[in-house]
Amino acid sequence: MLLRRFTQSLRDQNWTAITIEFVLLVVGVFLGIQVSNWNTERETRQKSAIFTERLQEDLRIESWRYQFLLAYYTDVRDATEATANALSGTAHLTNRDFLVNAYRATQYKQGASRRATYDELISTGNIGLIEDRELLKLAVRAYSVATIDNMVQEGVESPYRALFRMSVPNETQRALGQQCGDRYILPGDYRDFDHVIDYPCELELPDADIDAAAQALRADPQTLRYLRLRVADIETRLADLTGNNRDVFEGFLEIAKQKP
Repeated sequence: MLLRRFTQSLRDQNWTAITIEFVLLVVGVFLGIQVSNWNTERETRQKSAIFTERLQEDLRIESWRYQFLLAYYTDVRDATEATANALSGTAHLTNRDFLVNAYRATQYKQGASRRATYDELISTGNIGLIEDRELLKLAVRAYSVATIDNMVQEGVESPYRALFRMSVPNETQRALGQQCGDRYILPGDYRDFDHVIDYPCELELPDADIDAAAQALRADPQTLRYLRLRVADIETRLADLTGNNRDVFEGFLEIAKQKP
């Protein structure tokens, strides 16, 4: 309508009307652009707030996973060292306790990484929506650390794990897993946090079966060598998680304190 009147005024050479209508036209276009910009900025702020909240929640779960795995592998390391000490003669364990620790020395755990939000931000090019620079820095570092993957891989490929599985009867292994294996804990639950694997258990097997399995491990000259390797590998990764990746470790401790 305004454009039609403006065109008619040009034909009639009504300069006053032309000036007024031109100004109104320019102001209308300007306001339209501003409203569009305001809407875009509002949508961007909303998306930024949503993605920031999602990323914070993901990193809180990652923080729990990080601390959980630190506690878990510390327990695995301790079980491995106790088994090695029993073999080397520097400590005494009954065959029952020896077998439980020897089994726990084979264990590994990874847990699913909570990284869907970060991957979405990267794949869509929206990582700039995270205005909290410290939060973004923690996310970039946390999701690029390969230490946990390396620790899991070493657990899967551990020669000691292979030796144990080849030496101990399958029925005994099943009993160990059912009666003395890992306990499930929901992500975010810190109760009994450091006793997922290091807890008192009753291995209900005949003494003869326990003695036979323990003797098979004690008699193999490679057992002690592989146990020592396992201890060294785990300690290296634990040092990485708390030392070389100290910024991630401290960032996770800080975000764990924040209220959801």
